[in-house]
Amino acid sequence: MNAPRLRPPSLVESFNYAFEGIIHVLRTQRNMRIHFVVAFAVLVAALVTGVDKVELIALLIAIAFVLITEMVNTAIEGAIDVATTSFDPMAKLAKDIAAGAVLIATVTAVAVGYLVFADRIRDPSLRVVDTLRDAPFELTLIALVLTIMLVIGAKAYTGRGTPLRGGLPSGHAAVAFGGWMSVTYLLGHARHWFLISTVVFIMALLVAQTRVEAGVHSLFEVFLGGILGALVMLVVFQAFWS
Repeated sequence: MNAPRLRPPSLVESFNYAFEGIIHVLRTQRNMRIHFVVAFAVLVAALVTGVDKVELIALLIAIAFVLITEMVNTAIEGAIDVATTSFDPMAKLAKDIAAGAVLIATVTAVAVGYLVFADRIRDPSLRVVDTLRDAPFELTLIALVLTIMLVIGAKAYTGRGTPLRGGLPSGHAAVAFGGWMSVTYLLGHARHWFLISTVVFIMALLVAQTRVEAGVHSLFEVFLGGILGALVMLVVFQAFWS
């Protein structure tokens, strides 16, 4: 009798497993939480100082480099702990090498951050609003990344649901309503801005409604997600763009 073939995970399930891995590391690893908070602070600093597109790319790559190496380090440690029940010099060496990779990534990220922010810190005459006025795409991207980080952090803290199947708050609603707020600000001086804003708002409502209708989120979770996304975008645009 042939053993039943295991069904490969769907695309949504694959993404969900990946986000569950991120949230697990956030819940269990102190260093990952520190890296996450620092990454959030760096993105806020990027808003304050008005980095250009190339500098933003460098910062995002550096942040990803640190987070990825920390997750790989955690995975290696977990695999070694499962495979060995007693002290093994090679197991210790493998853990040390993985920790060294995290150290290299962190030092590199610090160097990138210094190169990006050093001149701006020394220049008190930097006009942040004028710099960001011509870069709404970078502003929107940073705000959306901050929103996603807050959603993942909230899910890790509350431990409710799974990343793409429930939990507090709704990430889909946060991104949808954040996008609506972004469009509203970016088209604030356009002739038909109110009509376009209304259409995008209705689309965001439809996204939220489908999450409730599918039973993935409660109305409260969707409401909190929408408020979170809209508020983050509102604060960022009110503070750094006019």
